[in-house]
Amino acid sequence: MALVAIVMGSESDRAVMAATSKVLTEFEVEHTSHVLSAHRTPDALRAFVVGAEEAGYEVIIAAAGGAAALPGVVKSHSRLPVIGVPLASSELHGIDALLSILQMPPRVPVATVAVGDWGARNAGYLAVEILALHHAAIRERYRAFRRRLAESG
Repeated sequence: MALVAIVMGSESDRAVMAATSKVLTEFEVEHTSHVLSAHRTPDALRAFVVGAEEAGYEVIIAAAGGAAALPGVVKSHSRLPVIGVPLASSELHGIDALLSILQMPPRVPVATVAVGDWGARNAGYLAVEILALHHAAIRERYRAFRRRLAESG
């Protein structure tokens, strides 16, 4: 059963978000990827997000550039943790997306990571940390990873 849903607003976002998928795969975390736009396919996005918890997802990672509405829209329909990945898809090189995701109003939190590839990777690691709280096998893989990281100096 997939525990993480990766949602991106455009097929062109898939190249950056492959880094998230790679991290999740390394930790053997089942996940799925979906192209669902807050602007072009709002009904399909809402239907997916509203049913995500019942479908077994525990974390949603949402990536968007420009005005970056996607992570906030996802959060507005879900009680699950949402991690927003700002993408550098405009002339502002992702600063617009970063600020849009960071500035969610109180009581509607979206965790926000760095712009682009670093953020895509860190979103995967943050999802693993969240899942490790309740999944012993993931916790052990994450602990082993952190040990190797510390030993590599």
